[in-house]
Amino acid sequence: MIYSIQRDHSRFRNIVKGKIKQDLKKYINHGEMIARKGKDSVTIPMPQIDIPHFRYGEKETGGVGQGEGNPGDPVQGQGDPQEGEGQGEAGNQGGEHSLEVDISLKELAEILGDELQLPKIEPRGHKNVKVVKDRYTGIATQGPRSLRHFKRSYKEALKRQITQGTYDPSNPIVYPIKEDMRYRSWKSTTQNENSAVIIYMMDVSGSMGDEQKEIVRTEAFWIDTWLRSQYKGLETRYIIHDATAREVDEDTFFKTRESGGTLISSAYKLCQKIIDTDYSPRDWNIYPFHFSDGDNWSGEDTRLCMDILKTGLLPKVNVFCYGQVESRYGSGQFYKDLREVFTPEQEQVILSKVENKEGIMQSIKDFLGKGK
Repeated sequence: MIYSIQRDHSRFRNIVKGKIKQDLKKYINHGEMIARKGKDSVTIPMPQIDIPHFRYGEKETGGVGQGEGNPGDPVQGQGDPQEGEGQGEAGNQGGEHSLEVDISLKELAEILGDELQLPKIEPRGHKNVKVVKDRYTGIATQGPRSLRHFKRSYKEALKRQITQGTYDPSNPIVYPIKEDMRYRSWKSTTQNENSAVIIYMMDVSGSMGDEQKEIVRTEAFWIDTWLRSQYKGLETRYIIHDATAREVDEDTFFKTRESGGTLISSAYKLCQKIIDTDYSPRDWNIYPFHFSDGDNWSGEDTRLCMDILKTGLLPKVNVFCYGQVESRYGSGQFYKDLREVFTPEQEQVILSKVENKEGIMQSIKDFLGKGK
C-alpha cells in the first residue's frame, strides 16, 4: 500500500512538472507565483479537472423502468422544456476550478533549465561556504535503532545459530539477539562549496515606471532561481540609481522611484566598490545585472561607464549583463553604445532587450544561456 501511494505521488509530481513546463511562458510572463514564494518553494495555481463520480438518488423513489407512466410517454427532460424556479439565464461554459500545488525552487530550476536548454555553469571561485556532509562508510556493533542494518543483523544471527547448532533447516526461524545487531556507521567530511553573488543595479529615474519594475522583478526571480540551483552559497546585493547611486534592500529596490536625471556611472562605481570590499574574484563567482531604459545624462558619462567596465568590472566578474527594459520615455541609446564597444563575440558582456513581459523568457535565455 505504501509503495502504491508513493508511486501515485511520484506520478502526480511528474504530471505537475509537465503542466508547469507546458505553461512555463505563461507563468514567467504573468509572474503568478512570485508573490507566493517561500524560502525553498513556491505555490503554483493550476487548472483542476474534477474526477467523474456517481450521484445517487433518494431511496425508494423508483429507478429505470419504474414509477408512473405508460409506454411511449417522453422521459422527463426529453419533451418540451420545463420552466424552473432558478434565476438568470443558463450558461454554456464550465466553471473554472484551480488547484494550488507546492513545488520546490530546485524542481522549478530544473524545469526552467530543461525548457530553455540552459547549460550547467562552470564556477570560478572555490571558497566561503563550508558544508558538513555525512556519509555512511561502514557497519558498527552499536548505534541508534533508526540505523539498524537488518540484513547484516540477520546474517550475524544466522551465523551464531549455525555455530551453536540451534539452526533447524526444516524450521528456518532466526532469532536475532542484542549481540547480533549491526548498525550503519558514518563519517563526517567538510567540503568547500562554490559561492556566488548577484549584484542587481536598476535605474529608478522618472522614465522607469511600474511596468518596467515589474518586468525586472519577474526576471530577477527566475535568475535567482537558476543561479541558486548552481551554487550552494548565493548572496544578493541591490543598487538603485538616478543621478546618484545607493545600496538598498530588496523591497526598496523594487518600490523606489525618483524624478532626477540619470548617471549610470554612479551605479558602476558603487558596484566596483562592493566587489573590491566584500567579494574577492579568487573566491567568488560575481554576476552584476544592470536594468535601465537606456537613457544616460551625457556621452561623457557613457564613456566613463565603458572605462569602468573594461578596467574595474570585467576583469573580476563571470559575466556582466545589461537588460534594457523598453519605455515610452527612454531613448535606448545606452544599449547601442554598449554594442559598439562590446561585440557579440565578447561573451563576457551580455546584452538583452525586453520590450514587454512577453520578452522576459528570451531575455532570461540571453543572460543564462552562456553557462558562465
